[in-house]
Amino acid sequence: MKFAIISGSHRPESQSGKVARYLAKRLKELDASFSSHVLDLGKTPLPLWDESIWQGNSDLADQWKPISAELAASDAIIVISPEWAGMAPAALKNFMLYVCDGCVYHKPGLLVGVSSARNGAYPIAELRSSSYKNTHLQYISEHVIIRFVNDVLNLEDPESEEDALLRKRIDYSLNVLAEYGKALRLVRASGVLNHKEFPYGM
Repeated sequence: MKFAIISGSHRPESQSGKVARYLAKRLKELDASFSSHVLDLGKTPLPLWDESIWQGNSDLADQWKPISAELAASDAIIVISPEWAGMAPAALKNFMLYVCDGCVYHKPGLLVGVSSARNGAYPIAELRSSSYKNTHLQYISEHVIIRFVNDVLNLEDPESEEDALLRKRIDYSLNVLAEYGKALRLVRASGVLNHKEFPYGM
């Protein structure tokens, strides 16, 4: 099973990127058959989306095609969002415009909120309420919020009780996501989905 992990921070060296790398490593430890691809929007920024992407030979389309192919080859998506001023960052919202091309169509998504303090819930609510419509990304009911992110997931072993509990929650959520990944393969193969006629939600 293949997972795509999206780090939504603009910063090249971000705590969201640290979380993405931890999740990729942990997936492999949970099951040797799991693989993952990390897209760090701080290290690989996407230009602002515009309609030129609909032209197959545009620079924007050429830049997006290999990323879209990686996402299309994945069974499940993990979206990591830091909380900036109570919101998901612009790079992540911009990314959601790109994935309206169908590459994450009816694939399960796990939301991971990141905060340097006691916050992190607002981007979860924001992304659940708006980013699924035209992407058809199916967010599972589980999500993870990593508070005081600077103090956790830094070493091989947990540094505190909070770190240990967080890691257990992450493992649980990753295993649940994997099962959704298996189940939604059946939905996509069922023949009932019609992306050509109904590409957008209502």
